Amino acid sequence: MTEHIAITARNVTLTLGRTEILRGVTLDVPDGQSLAILGPSGSGKSSLMAILSGLERASSGEVRVAGVDFSALDEDGLARARRGRIGIVLQSFHLLPTMTALENVATPLELAGRADAFARAAEELEAVGLGHRIDHYPAQLSGGEQQRVAIARAVAPGPRILFADEPTGNLDGRTSDAIVDLLFTRRRAAGATLVMITHDRALAERCDRVVEMRDGLIASDRPAERRPAA
Repeated sequence: MTEHIAITARNVTLTLGRTEILRGVTLDVPDGQSLAILGPSGSGKSSLMAILSGLERASSGEVRVAGVDFSALDEDGLARARRGRIGIVLQSFHLLPTMTALENVATPLELAGRADAFARAAEELEAVGLGHRIDHYPAQLSGGEQQRVAIARAVAPGPRILFADEPTGNLDGRTSDAIVDLLFTRRRAAGATLVMITHDRALAERCDRVVEMRDGLIASDRPAERRPAA
């Protein structure tokens, strides 16, 4: 039986001005896999995530994500395609400062037309250990708590694919470990494919597969050496 593919990229390039950031990336990510994209700053890993998640358009090449041809869409089309299909967790949290934790998680659900947006948001905040903090604003939360809200916001709509870009980059070591455990736990509960961008080799090895990037190209693609706990 043919394996179901969540993400397909074929000869993807990204050029900004005269700078070639991605120089022909080809990649398939099966449904349900956890993939780490590993590499130093400037290797192109975050730019690749931006294209695969629909935050950026490729200069050339084919990109199909969750059954949608991203290559054929403009920015508005990409925004619509992301909704409900893709969840994104970023290093800098990107919570709306004038909204409570509950409102931050409920907003994308409301945009997707969910009548149960606030009930679903409360349920997911409870699942990430913040049921007692739902009425707090981001400035009233620690960095770890803000990232928990961001994970809840990404997972609550039940996305097919979850992207995480340096999800522990702004956190201390102990908090980082707890956040990583939570990210893997919630993505398994959602049954989502996970694509994680990181420069941390130990974190990358917690995924099923590790792709290493260098100078805008895939330098290696291999199974992880250490799998996450079930």
